[in-house]
Amino acid sequence: MLTVVSTKGQIVLPAEFRREDRIQPGQQFSLERIEAGVYLLKKVAPAPNEGFVQWLQSCPEPDWFQNIPSESTNAL
Repeated sequence: MLTVVSTKGQIVLPAEFRREDRIQPGQQFSLERIEAGVYLLKKVAPAPNEGFVQWLQSCPEPDWFQNIPSESTNAL
């Protein structure tokens, strides 16, 4: 499948690939240059709990979830 590099250096992933691999806007990728003209693009897996607090805070019940300040052992 062909794609084009924009004037900003951006490469568009075809919609078919984005759908099949569940790629969302903001998804991170690593890019490795194997040799001249050959590149490897890999989807970076999000952190296991990424977005979890935001998901909890999106509950329609107001104030059911509250951030609890935690004490750090770094100051000990």
